[in-house]
Amino acid sequence: MIVGKVVGSVVATRKNENLIGSKFLIVEPVDKMGDKKRFVAVDNVGAGHGEVVLIATGSAARIGCGLANSPIDAAIVGIVDDCSDL
Repeated sequence: MIVGKVVGSVVATRKNENLIGSKFLIVEPVDKMGDKKRFVAVDNVGAGHGEVVLIATGSAARIGCGLANSPIDAAIVGIVDDCSDL
């Protein structure tokens, strides 16, 4: 799991048929996660710009979204309400 902050969104009018209806957000991992590279994640929980979120990656991302046969590498699976060590 990665903890990150939503910093933007991506609009894709043409995409894999398994991703139709999916929302894509740009996430930046928090400083303590080490890697600061931004990436795109499928939003599975209705997160918004500026929110701190939990992200699953790899096969866990696809399973967590219920899209096991989709080309997903990262998925937002939770919105953080409070974290004492960010």
